[in-house]
Amino acid sequence: QVQLVESGGGSVQAGGSLTLSCVASGNLGTSNTMSWFRQSDGAQRRELVALMSNGGSAVYGQSMEDRFTISRDDATVKLDMTNLKPEDTAVYYCKIDVWATHWSAHEFWGQGIQVNVSS
Repeated sequence: QVQLVESGGGSVQAGGSLTLSCVASGNLGTSNTMSWFRQSDGAQRRELVALMSNGGSAVYGQSMEDRFTISRDDATVKLDMTNLKPEDTAVYYCKIDVWATHWSAHEFWGQGIQVNVSS
């Protein structure tokens, strides 16, 4: 019922910048959380950051880089990435949690977008 459209991935040289965008549509409820994750080859998917629809501070995962900045405008969340490094190469995923109650949410994932950083 919920669709996430991710864009902004691609290939860039080390030191360059990319901005990832995720646009959510469908039944988003009155409260939801949108997040960015990334997964390198052979590694676990790691959470970078999450932002709720009702405002408040971002919640950062241990894999979040200081070079990355998150922003949200309604159902669009962006991840601004600067000074990219080869180790940033990964598939980046957008996720939305649509909250029914304080204790229950429905989870939806984007298909993932590839980011390749060359030296």
